[in-house]
Amino acid sequence: MAQKFTRIEDYLESLDPEVRQVLAEVRSTIRAALPEAEDAITYNMPTLMIGGRRIVHYAGWKKHVSLYPMPGDEDLASELAPYAAGRGTLKFPLDQPVPHDLIARVVQRLRGASQ
Repeated sequence: MAQKFTRIEDYLESLDPEVRQVLAEVRSTIRAALPEAEDAITYNMPTLMIGGRRIVHYAGWKKHVSLYPMPGDEDLASELAPYAAGRGTLKFPLDQPVPHDLIARVVQRLRGASQ
């Protein structure tokens, strides 16, 4: 049975060190883009919420880190295309540089879409 998380720190500690480091950097990027957001665990993964609404989820995997959901934004579509994986999922491979500026813009769009 998979471990159930109640704290972001526990989730991060459960990851392999390489994944943990990259996801911690992604978390910092997301937190900077959403300074008013509150941390939570939903769907057993780290989530940022504003006013009780889920804005973005993020997760670490063996070969990538992911953000959920992917905004349906035509302005970002071409930039997001290399990272699109399935419906509403962005995957950032660990063997490539993480586009933190793009992640920040994605999070800002998600915040705007939730209002």
